Amino acid sequence: MSEKNISSILKSVAKPGRYIGGEFNQIIKNKENIKCRFAFCFPDTYEIGMSNLGVRILYDCLNKSEDIWCERVYAPWTDMKEKMQEYSIPLCAIESGDPLKSFDIVGFSLHYELCYTTVLAMLKLANIPVWSKDRGEDCPIILAGGPCVFNVEPVADFFDVVNVGEGEQMLLDISNLYIKMKEEEKYSRESFLHEVAKINGVYVPSLYDVSYNPDGTIKEYKPKYSDIPTRITKRIVEDMDTAPYPEKFVMPYIETVHDRIVLETYRGCIRGCRFCQAGMIYRPIREKSPETLNKLAKCLYENTGYDEISLISLSISDYSRLPELTDKLLSWTDEAKVSLSLPSLRIDSFSEELMKKVSSVRTGGLTFAPEAGTQRLRDVINKNVTEEDLMRAVNIAFRGGKSNVKLYFMNGLPTETNEDIKGISDLAKNVIEAYFALPKQERPRGIGVTVSVACFVPKPFTPFQWEKQDSMEELKRKQQYLKECITDKRIKYNYHDAEVSRIEAVLARGDRRLAKAIALLVEEGAMLDAWEEYFDYGKWIDAFSRTGVDPDFYTVRGFGLDEVLPWDIIDCGVTKEYLRRERDRAYAEKTTPSCMEQCNGCGANKLGGKNRWCK
Repeated sequence: MSEKNISSILKSVAKPGRYIGGEFNQIIKNKENIKCRFAFCFPDTYEIGMSNLGVRILYDCLNKSEDIWCERVYAPWTDMKEKMQEYSIPLCAIESGDPLKSFDIVGFSLHYELCYTTVLAMLKLANIPVWSKDRGEDCPIILAGGPCVFNVEPVADFFDVVNVGEGEQMLLDISNLYIKMKEEEKYSRESFLHEVAKINGVYVPSLYDVSYNPDGTIKEYKPKYSDIPTRITKRIVEDMDTAPYPEKFVMPYIETVHDRIVLETYRGCIRGCRFCQAGMIYRPIREKSPETLNKLAKCLYENTGYDEISLISLSISDYSRLPELTDKLLSWTDEAKVSLSLPSLRIDSFSEELMKKVSSVRTGGLTFAPEAGTQRLRDVINKNVTEEDLMRAVNIAFRGGKSNVKLYFMNGLPTETNEDIKGISDLAKNVIEAYFALPKQERPRGIGVTVSVACFVPKPFTPFQWEKQDSMEELKRKQQYLKECITDKRIKYNYHDAEVSRIEAVLARGDRRLAKAIALLVEEGAMLDAWEEYFDYGKWIDAFSRTGVDPDFYTVRGFGLDEVLPWDIIDCGVTKEYLRRERDRAYAEKTTPSCMEQCNGCGANKLGGKNRWCK
């Protein structure tokens, strides 16, 4: 196709900057010197994918190898997809403009269950068979990584290789094995998949047979070869101070979701909230030192010119050396007019000192996540915060000039009652009252409280992984009840679509029998289901019906405590025994201390790692 025609197409679609490449700090290599070409695909738009830290880290990590060239690929928006189909333009990489089919390895980051249709749609646009079994010797190896691979079973039949855990070294191991087998002329698709399955943290779904009981539950996973693992143990980076981290970010031409420097302070979480998958699958806790973080921040500032630094982790206020780190950063960021963002503050560790440090460079509202409306239910989920913690935090915020407070909750949690739901409304009212209890001269103008409520999805590798999800009718009833409880116009109420949450639960808890439904949806045009305007609940239910899937089997049924779970093929480090103990404590309404207070024996210490708390 001529450059003139391509130019004409770009002029006819929204945000052509999504597709043109050529950004500052992108990595270009000589193809003639490359032994393995790796396409890193993010199954969402450019603006979302360019902001993903995992993509940035692994892009940099792979490109540090002289033998590997990693390029980026993002999902086109629907207008561009239509043009690509009309003019038979295959999906291509940003850097070289080469089609995906010409790459050796094509990797996808699975960051959210509703991105699955987008993954398959991207493969179709690249003219690559969506089913692993249909790929021949001329096809790239299709790889998956990211948080969703901790239950990859619903999409397992679409991937050749699954990267379980942290990929900095694992992706290099996979790529280097590919290079070695090619150079030694021992490569075939079958032989590579057998050999790569022996790498720690690698799961090759086609090498495991799954059988089912008469009641539809899973009977067992059985490896096809005796020299591959019966369970796949996740891989971790042991020392965060020496772990690879980019000194440059690729600078976009258009606005992205997070246009800022991002510093990863640590991995893991000390808390143990019983609904939270991330808090379990990213264990053990491993921190970076303030010296390393400050050095990286300066380097990234010099190489990007961004005027904001965001310190990220699952809970930034749990970083054990946060005061020291913020002091180091503020010693030069104030003068450079670089703002400091702390996006994941916990209620119980929010302080006036921290507030002043943030306020010196940043204005706006603050967000807190009580998660439940009553202390009883907060104890059930092991949130370990109280209403007193929240009132203390909002008073600090109000005195610091913040007038807008966002509060995050969930409904549908195990043991939840109407009293717990009403408690959400009561907490929001108490925040309003705390504002007016301050002397007029001490409070900012224009109080506003936003209550955002998500539907509980019981996720793999949590103490609630066996629980049922509320029915659609019950979730909607609870949403309506809370709406009726909130009568103050200064409280804004947002809630997640229960239909989206139901499909998310099916995909999060499903097995390989879901694959036909996902493939059918894509065959009929589904893509970008993570976007509200393209999610169609009716089409999902219809696809399930036509392929023999009962959504209730994965949601309102719940799972038996002795049942083989779809994700039991994976070992995330945290033991099932620990999760059972935590489930029992939840029903006894007993809390468990954080890792900082005591080791609770979750099992993640067996993975190793340089950390402060695992014994």
